[in-house]
Amino acid sequence: MNIVITLPAYNEEKDIGNVLKEIKEVMDSTRYKYKILVVNDGSKDNTAKIARENGSIVVSNSRNLGLAETFKREMEECTKFKADIIIHTDADGQYPAHYIPEMIKKVEEGYNLVLGARFGRGNYQGSLMKRVGNIAFAKVFSGLLKTKITDTTTGFRAFTSEVAKLPLINTFTYTQEQLIRAGKAKMKVAEIPISTRKTRESRLFKNSFDYAIKAWINIFRIYRDFEPLRFFGVFGSIFIFVGMLNSLFLAYTFIATGRVGHIPLTIVTALLYIVGVQIILFGFLADMKK
Repeated sequence: MNIVITLPAYNEEKDIGNVLKEIKEVMDSTRYKYKILVVNDGSKDNTAKIARENGSIVVSNSRNLGLAETFKREMEECTKFKADIIIHTDADGQYPAHYIPEMIKKVEEGYNLVLGARFGRGNYQGSLMKRVGNIAFAKVFSGLLKTKITDTTTGFRAFTSEVAKLPLINTFTYTQEQLIRAGKAKMKVAEIPISTRKTRESRLFKNSFDYAIKAWINIFRIYRDFEPLRFFGVFGSIFIFVGMLNSLFLAYTFIATGRVGHIPLTIVTALLYIVGVQIILFGFLADMKK
């Protein structure tokens, strides 16, 4: 079995050496054969040099591309290595390496995607705002995927080569999109509870509000592209429903007074029906091209 442990790294010279040593110590005590891949995302420090000194395969982006694009690069490289199981973790030491064998075993049991869930042991180090947001996302995803998920944004995950080949369109982060695509492809998803270490502040977003806005926009984009008929159908139905309420009011007014009035409301009602039907038609067209 070909196992690749992959880490994105951007200016991580302070921590990456210890992270790689910890991974090697854990994996060398197991029966697994493995490679460690570090994708250097345009670092301006000694990240790449330290990674090579610690026995890792290093590929580098010519400039800083961000987490989502770097993750796509990781998947391309792992595919070249013909990886059977891919472990994705962070270079800052947030995720303890001793969970890696447990995650690999879970994949060997038949799961396609295994998440390291940070809320199971009660020591999550993120902000309260971010935690509340993650809980909300987890409820949404659990409903969409019909599988209980408690941590949709964890970067600590193990998955098969089939999951690695799933297309990703997100330019902000890969975590939630990969989860949605795996679920919609009827792949088996599982979690293991993990403890985490406190590390530096995230570089993905300026603050918790910025994170929430970007995350929800991306969820809507993914859902729009993956379930267009349902997505547009919901919005179209809202317009039609409001139009029906207006129609009932106009009908009641006519029956009660015998007069046809409220011409502006009648025009608005007609427009609501037209817009609602058009939105639903957009859903059918998008579904045909999916």
